[in-house]
Amino acid sequence: MAPAESTSNSKNGPAPAVEQPSPAESPSRTPTEAKPLFTETGLASWYGGVYNHRRGSNGEIYDMHAMTAAHRTLPLGSVVRVTNLKTERSAVVRITDRGPFVRGRILDLSEQAAKQVDVWVAGVTMVRIDVLHTPVPLTDPGRWAVQIGGFEKERTADELVDRLSRRYQTAKVLCFSSPIGNWWVRVRVEEDDRRKAEEVVRETQPVEGGIFLVRLD
Repeated sequence: MAPAESTSNSKNGPAPAVEQPSPAESPSRTPTEAKPLFTETGLASWYGGVYNHRRGSNGEIYDMHAMTAAHRTLPLGSVVRVTNLKTERSAVVRITDRGPFVRGRILDLSEQAAKQVDVWVAGVTMVRIDVLHTPVPLTDPGRWAVQIGGFEKERTADELVDRLSRRYQTAKVLCFSSPIGNWWVRVRVEEDDRRKAEEVVRETQPVEGGIFLVRLD
């Protein structure tokens, strides 16, 4: 799950979620047999516990018992069918959050969704994601940022903030903590432009943690 982004440079207290939540589309109202708009295969994990009842990236309070998931780049409010490639169990979920911010993973399921797709016990499982509905076309330019971390020490994150702030003077570079105690850096490039965000990803090699392109809307 994505740590919520701060709207200022202050690191005091929990950071609010990204603004402008997408309209919610109920998975139950989405035709599950429709031809997918897009298909992706990769590793899925799940999240619950300390993240439950915290605000997600779409502005809603996360409920680990709801059928939701986190994805880094699909528009918030997208509805997807997730299929476990080993057991063939599947479920339809709505994208309400950002994550997972772990190299090699493409989806974080809620606890309830993970149980239905047989990911809960395994922890990490290979799945297929079929995108059934998006609130905006997949070709929509969207708003983008870069997320880097997590860092065990706040000082390490602060040092990266200083370096990136000097290098990208038109960008807004933020440092904030996650519910599990590590630290993250997020770079908001000018106009939240995807190409500028991709440039930061190409040019930045963090000494700790990973670097991820993430859609904000």
